[in-house]
Amino acid sequence: MLTLHDYLPSQNAWKVRQLLHHLERPYRTHLVRIFEGEGRDAAYRAISPTGTVPALVLEDGRALAESNAILMYLADGTPYLPDDAYGRARVWQWLSFEQERVESQIGALRHWMLTGKLARRPEALVAMKRAAGTKALEILEAQLASRDYIAGDTYTIADTALYAYAGVADEAGFDLDPCPRLRAWFERVRAQPRHLAERFPYSMDPHSSKELV
Repeated sequence: MLTLHDYLPSQNAWKVRQLLHHLERPYRTHLVRIFEGEGRDAAYRAISPTGTVPALVLEDGRALAESNAILMYLADGTPYLPDDAYGRARVWQWLSFEQERVESQIGALRHWMLTGKLARRPEALVAMKRAAGTKALEILEAQLASRDYIAGDTYTIADTALYAYAGVADEAGFDLDPCPRLRAWFERVRAQPRHLAERFPYSMDPHSSKELV
């Protein structure tokens, strides 16, 4: 059986849980004590070289880290990843956008805000991330003017990945009122079969206010 190394408040980990739920694939869970330093342990670094979550250990013992790489692996041969080269490249285009423009900006601000770390960050850095996150949301809003899903006419793992942090951008202090197409896309994503609406607050982890080192 697959083993998912997870940290429940992480939306990166949510992506993988969501796809496994879509696919109805069974798996076991290992909860990583990320803010207690488990990510620095040699045993976990052998699974996830950066010490981050999520990571997936396959039935044969091989491991994969990085959420979007795991999505690509699990979605192969399923309706959630096109089988033509162009379609797959389009999905990868938006997975790359998600990591560079959404997760690293909106995701970081959300984490800082929800764990009380925002005041520890330089104002210039916060302003830069807020501007970049706003631009990312504007790009998604424009793209969704011509199609229902971000990589084409059907729901794919590109939508799963982007929704993970764009879908909670309000928790990072972003105003979504100017983005009606984006909000309509949120509803289409939430309407997918076996959508996981659950969110786990950082407050469930008393160590989450610590800095990762």
